[in-house]
Amino acid sequence: MKTALLGVWHVHASSYVKSALEHGQVIGVYDVDTEKRKKFCSEFNLKEFSSFEDLLSSDAEGVIVCSATNTHTNDIIKIANAKKNIFTEKILALTEKECVQIEKAIHQSGVKFVISFFQKYCGPQQTIKKIVESKELGKINFLRYRNCHSGSSANWLPKHFYNKPECGGGAMIDLGAHGMYLIDWLLGIPDTFTSIFTLACENQETLIKNSDKVEDNAVTLMGYENGCIAINETGFVSFKSPLFLEVSGENGYVRMEGENVFKCTSSTNGKVVKVSLEKGLPSPIIQFLTDNIQPGCSIQDAKRLTCMMEKAYKNIV
Repeated sequence: MKTALLGVWHVHASSYVKSALEHGQVIGVYDVDTEKRKKFCSEFNLKEFSSFEDLLSSDAEGVIVCSATNTHTNDIIKIANAKKNIFTEKILALTEKECVQIEKAIHQSGVKFVISFFQKYCGPQQTIKKIVESKELGKINFLRYRNCHSGSSANWLPKHFYNKPECGGGAMIDLGAHGMYLIDWLLGIPDTFTSIFTLACENQETLIKNSDKVEDNAVTLMGYENGCIAINETGFVSFKSPLFLEVSGENGYVRMEGENVFKCTSSTNGKVVKVSLEKGLPSPIIQFLTDNIQPGCSIQDAKRLTCMMEKAYKNIV
């Protein structure tokens, strides 16, 4: 596929371009920041588009969207109207209303759409999903997910990741997005949301960058009418905190720690056993580039994540 890159704002832009170069051709890059655009194009020996309109009028078949989140609505609608397929970083947009506008443009244009919900397709998460769907755990009553890094405390996140207007928030809307879409994937959208967001970093260089005081340590507690509770933990201030996902039910639990999955259920006679992993599926960017799109990264899935994020941010205590 011939692709173009819109925006070098997101930290994953480089990895997406590498994938696009392996599976096709990247015909050019546009970013509103001329200096960043030139630097990125020089690094990958790519053509610069002098304007967004030049990108839209090019012969690119698809566009990889890595622009600031608050520009996604305008950007993606224009790309859809130009009849170009769309791959975008999460989250899709800051409000459900904007997502509806994007969805309408995509349906009217008939272009393909993929959002980067990559954790759904990893082997350990696929294993968790299979066990949950098998009903081996019985009635599900609890889920806990934790995904953190030390981007703030170790001061390696770029300054614009603390820009509240551009990002819509801090740790929860960025790294916490993975927990939200996994919770929806496994249990559906919760009925109630309660969030605790704090600013825990004491690194003085980071505090200067974080003048908007977006959260760097966050938990959202969610509840379902059937009594189930889901917890999404995230943050930028935890060094080497392992990726963790546990789902518990009346007949046992399954737990992912990093790349390993364990379960303890009535079918294992109450013993903790290591589970053989399901084979992972291609990541969303590879699905997009190879036209092998799997369920789970559609415009509807993208809209559901924004819906959950809006509720998380509207219910901070």
